[in-house]
Amino acid sequence: MTPLIAVNGLQVHADDRLVVDVPTLEVSRGELLVLLGPTGAGKSTLLQTLGLLRKPSAGSIHWSGTAISWPPPLDLRRRMAMVFQDPLLFEGTVEDNVAYGLRVRGLPKTLRHLRVRDAMALFHIEHLAHRRASTLSGGEAQRVALARALAVAPDLLLLDEPLANLDAPIRERLIPDLKAALRAQNLTCIFVTHHQREALALADRIAILNQGRLEQVDAPTTVFRRPATPFVARFVGIPNLWPGRILRREGPRVEVQLENLRVWAESPLPPGTDVLVSLRADRVRLHPRLPEGAQGWEATLASIQDQLHTRTLHLTGPQPLWAHHPTL
Repeated sequence: MTPLIAVNGLQVHADDRLVVDVPTLEVSRGELLVLLGPTGAGKSTLLQTLGLLRKPSAGSIHWSGTAISWPPPLDLRRRMAMVFQDPLLFEGTVEDNVAYGLRVRGLPKTLRHLRVRDAMALFHIEHLAHRRASTLSGGEAQRVALARALAVAPDLLLLDEPLANLDAPIRERLIPDLKAALRAQNLTCIFVTHHQREALALADRIAILNQGRLEQVDAPTTVFRRPATPFVARFVGIPNLWPGRILRREGPRVEVQLENLRVWAESPLPPGTDVLVSLRADRVRLHPRLPEGAQGWEATLASIQDQLHTRTLHLTGPQPLWAHHPTL
């Protein structure tokens, strides 16, 4: 099936500096793709370029298989909607704000009313319909901004860290409502965030960006369990990374020679391949002696660091090791 939007050889410069360099990326209809990465990785720049708000320096953007000319036609831009960190609400009521895009598109009043009602219901703000936008809390205002975007039934919804300015409890309550609203309308959505929990909760696929380049594009479980690069591994919180070489295979598992010991891991790669073995700190288990049949080695506890809900242990031995254990 032809992707809704795709890029080839996309580059974007800012102040004579290359800030986005994406050879290829496709987003399927109905897919929720999360652009994830640290601050300054180029996430928002890529999103703005896909949203036709910024002209690429090189490469092409395709919509349903057809290259987009520049400047992009107005009717195509109106098939997209975008929400930013700041809700950017207008003067007037909540209902006025949610109806804005529909009025611009010239929808009849009766149809407009139905669309506004349905969009407000998706984010549980019907009771706010006649409230002035200036009186809303941060969480309420962002719900209005999201309802306004969904009211126009866009083919592509672009969200630029829409939850970033909200307090954690408000953000946690809004995430399931946002996901339910996107699924209810089967929307194609590209969502920018640097919060990994948001990405895990929302994404069909996650694209990890580092200095404007894609490090990995995969399902959330693959990104977090099988990072493709050392950068991705460290970004998703895997401190244990060891270079090694695959010695032999037994079924889905391979034996890997590390610097000072051998371990078994799952990998499709053939013997003789140089690899990086990664192990999440929260998957490490400590025992006074090695249980029968378990894989492990002797280690000495070097230091302990207590955090709010986690205790980080640094162990020395044949392979230096970091481990996490809950404090509660």
